[in-house]
Amino acid sequence: MANNHKSLDDVHESVQVYKGKSRLKRVISFIGPAYLISVGYMDPGNWATDLAGGSAFGYTLLWVLLMSNLMALLLQSLSTRLGIVRGRDLAQVNRETYPKKMNYVLYFLAEIAIAACDLAEVLGMAIGLNLLFGIDLLWGVLISFADTFLLLYLQKLGMRKLELFIVGTIAVIGGCFLVEMFLAKPDMVQVAKGFIPSLPNGAALYIAIGIIGATVMPHNLYLHSALVQTRKIPKDAASIKKAIKYNFIDSSIALNMAFFVNAAILILAASVFHKNGMYQVADLEDAYHLLGGMLGTEWASKLFAIALILAGQSSTITGTLAGQIVMEGYLRLRISPLLRRLITRLVAIIPAIVVIIWAGESKVGDLLIFSQVILSMQLAFAIIPLIHFVSDKETMGIFAIKPLMKIASWLIAFIIAGLNFKLVYEEVTSWIVEFNNIFLTLFLLLCSLGLFVLLVMTVLYPLFAKKKDETGEVHTTFEELNFEKAPSFSRILLALDFSISDQEVINQALRIGKEGTVFWLTHVVESATVKYTGQETDDYEARNDLIQLEKYAAYLKECGFEVCYELTYNNRVDAIKKLIDRESVDLLIVGSHGHTGFKDLLFGETVNKLRHVVKIPVLIAQ
Repeated sequence: MANNHKSLDDVHESVQVYKGKSRLKRVISFIGPAYLISVGYMDPGNWATDLAGGSAFGYTLLWVLLMSNLMALLLQSLSTRLGIVRGRDLAQVNRETYPKKMNYVLYFLAEIAIAACDLAEVLGMAIGLNLLFGIDLLWGVLISFADTFLLLYLQKLGMRKLELFIVGTIAVIGGCFLVEMFLAKPDMVQVAKGFIPSLPNGAALYIAIGIIGATVMPHNLYLHSALVQTRKIPKDAASIKKAIKYNFIDSSIALNMAFFVNAAILILAASVFHKNGMYQVADLEDAYHLLGGMLGTEWASKLFAIALILAGQSSTITGTLAGQIVMEGYLRLRISPLLRRLITRLVAIIPAIVVIIWAGESKVGDLLIFSQVILSMQLAFAIIPLIHFVSDKETMGIFAIKPLMKIASWLIAFIIAGLNFKLVYEEVTSWIVEFNNIFLTLFLLLCSLGLFVLLVMTVLYPLFAKKKDETGEVHTTFEELNFEKAPSFSRILLALDFSISDQEVINQALRIGKEGTVFWLTHVVESATVKYTGQETDDYEARNDLIQLEKYAAYLKECGFEVCYELTYNNRVDAIKKLIDRESVDLLIVGSHGHTGFKDLLFGETVNKLRHVVKIPVLIAQ
């Protein structure tokens, strides 16, 4: 049976994979999805933890970044394996595995994670615009709303063009930091020592937790499992094995580029701030203002701001795609990409605007940290199901992960989950102490308890539950349909507008009509008098319309059909619906007006509105 529910349906298997002898060209044809993922690993939310680590402890925590990158590489490789082998994304498989109510909670958490990530991108871009051009943060947040339409444009150009755009932004970000490294002249011996694991004190442990927590993004695991399905590959074992291999290469290159950017930020902070005794630089604004003076050129600050804007811009694109994935996967709901983008961006912009207006621009940094805490809370609920699914031999077959990788995956999952929950615990405790409100304390404790219970269910349910009889299809399967021979249409309404489209309406009626068919003819009078009174009228236009309607009726009577006709008034949709209900019409034939877009707003649209209010078949004659 065909799989009708496809991740990112409009671009599913839209990229042809090179099938020639050149191994390099084959690898290149798979390169792309991981770059869309990698921008999530260098988004503005990561910059604060990198700056804090570098300024406070120099090069010491570079090993934490490397370890985080290796963890991310393993998890993303599991995500691609799931998408390639099962042809489903993580959200779809969650729906097939977990109980319905639990899936609603997992969906809600995934949406919160995406909104929190988008909030970090909005704030990062707004801060970048403020630093580079002096634009107020509030206006910067509002300007970020305009990139809603950039994604839609890029998607129309095709998946490959979207990937190239992201690769281009990553290249520019990397170039900015290469120049920064040249200006900062870091101590390369100390940089090398930074890859030796060590934690000077408890504060270093806290920042290390923040770095790890900010590195792996939950929405990236959903998205990567869908993006790999944009490649059209044969479904035999050998081809799947090659696809897994080439996507691992893609992930390795892309995530190492993300590692370079994060490491460059930390090294920059270490060589410029820590070296000069500035141990508390964590805000993006402080870093920007200090870089120019410390490195002796304003270009150091400008390149930092340019990279920040591009990081926010590129990351927000992947967040929107992830939102589309989780909505379709969990809810089987597809909505307009524009509407999806508007919802995601509004959920991010509204909190930013409220904080800026209510608390002032000084609290934007706190809001950025809050977004990372929210992300940390969601991570375990994406990682744990993923490991369950790729370990399942029944569904993954020979591509189920081996015991050694399974042990490594669970170890990483519990390390990340533990560290993230520690970070969340620290933040929640500080909120309780700061606000000292019994209702807030009770709310936070109940939420924490609920998340813990959900985490336990996420771990245990797949181990003991029976397999759900769930196809994962968004459409009703053929076997579930019940067909029966329907009687012919006996009462057909023809909605006439006295234009050239009436010709096709009548022709369609003649094709369908049989002996005993009754045709009802109507035309909606919309003269100025009718619009003013809202009632029937006997004005000049109505009298002429009646004469025209009688001509149509006479012609159909000559063809041997029984015909009734009636003028209706004012609102087209309401008038036609009332006539259908009153006369028990079982088919409506209406002509297409032939205009779209702005003309729909100018002249109104009837067909689309009619389709949603009538309960009978509608035949659109064009």
